[in-house]
Amino acid sequence: MANKSFQVKRFRNIGVLTVIAVYFLILVGGIVRSTGSGMGCPDWPKCFGSWVPPTDVSQLPANYLDLYKQKRVEKNQKLATYLSKFGFDDLSATIFSHPNQFLETEFNATKTWIEYVNRLVGVAIGILIFLTVIYAFPFLRRDSTIFYLALTSFVLVGLQGWLGSIVVSTNLLPVTITIHMALALFIVAMLQYAVARSAKEEFRQSFSYSPKVQRLLWLVAVITFGQILLGTQVREQVDLVGFMMNGINRDLWVDQLGVKFYIHRSTSILVLGLHVYLAYMIYQLKDRRMAQLATLMLVLVGIEIVAGIIMAYFAIPPVLQPIHLTVAALLFGVQFQLLVIHHYASQRAIKKSVVIPN
Repeated sequence: MANKSFQVKRFRNIGVLTVIAVYFLILVGGIVRSTGSGMGCPDWPKCFGSWVPPTDVSQLPANYLDLYKQKRVEKNQKLATYLSKFGFDDLSATIFSHPNQFLETEFNATKTWIEYVNRLVGVAIGILIFLTVIYAFPFLRRDSTIFYLALTSFVLVGLQGWLGSIVVSTNLLPVTITIHMALALFIVAMLQYAVARSAKEEFRQSFSYSPKVQRLLWLVAVITFGQILLGTQVREQVDLVGFMMNGINRDLWVDQLGVKFYIHRSTSILVLGLHVYLAYMIYQLKDRRMAQLATLMLVLVGIEIVAGIIMAYFAIPPVLQPIHLTVAALLFGVQFQLLVIHHYASQRAIKKSVVIPN
C-alpha cells in the first residue's frame, strides 16, 4: 500500500510540474509573438544552423538571408506535395503559394535568443512528459487509461515540435499558429485529466451530482476554447496589420481589424454572463474545493476582460498580449479541472468507476 501511495504521489508531482511547464511555455510563446521574435531562428531544430545561436551577425555567412529562405521554400514544397497526395489540396496550395515563406528576416540577437529560450522550454517539457510516461507505468494494471493518456501526450508533444518547425518554415503562416495553440490546450487538458484520474478517490465528496452543472461546465469550456482559437486568429490579424503599418501608429491598428475581432469582443459579454451563472451554480454545491476553483475562474475571466478592454482602447500594449493569452489558457485549465473534479466527486461517477485490484 505504501509503495502504491508513493507511485501515485510521484506521478502526480511530475504531472503537475509538467502542466505548469506547459502553461509557462504558452506565456513564453506569447512573449515571442508580442516581441516579433517568431522568426528569430529561421530554421529548426537548430538556430542559424547551430545548437547555440549566434550573438552577432558577423558570425553568419554573408548570404544568410537567401540561404535560410531557400531552405524554408524547399521544405514547404515537400510538405505541400505530401498534403496534396493525402487529399488536402486547398491547404497544400495555401502553404505552397503563401508569400510569407519568401519574406527575409534580418538577424536580431535579442529576438533570436527569445525564440531560442522558447525552444529550450519546449525541450524541457518534452523531458518532463517523458518522465510522466515512465512514472505512469505502474498504472498499466490498475488503470491503464492513465498510462495511455500520458503516452498520447508524449506523442502529441513530438507532433507539436514538428508543427513548430512548420510554423517556422512557413514564416508564421496563420493556420499553423492556430493549430499549434489548439494542440497545446489539448495536451494540457490530457495531462490534467491523467493527474486527476490518478487521485480520483480524493475527489469523492458528499455533494450531489448535478447534470445541469456538468452540462454548463462543458458548454463554458467549449466556448472558452473557441474564444481562445478565435483570439489567436485575431492576433494573426494584429500581426498582419502591424506589418502593413511598419509597426507604427498602434492606435490605428484596431480600426483595421476584421470581423473576427468584433465577434471575439462581442462574445466576451456572453462569456462573462455564463461564467457568473456557472459560479453561482457551483457555489450551490456547498463544496470548498469547487467553490475555490469557481472563485479563481471568476478572477481569471475578470482579468481577461479587463486586459481585452485595455488592448482595444489603448493601442494594444505589447506587454498585455502574452498576459491575455496565458490568462485565457489558465481559465480553460480551471474550467477543465472543475469538470473533472465534478465528475469524479459525484455519486454517479463513483458507482460507474471500476478499479482493477492489484
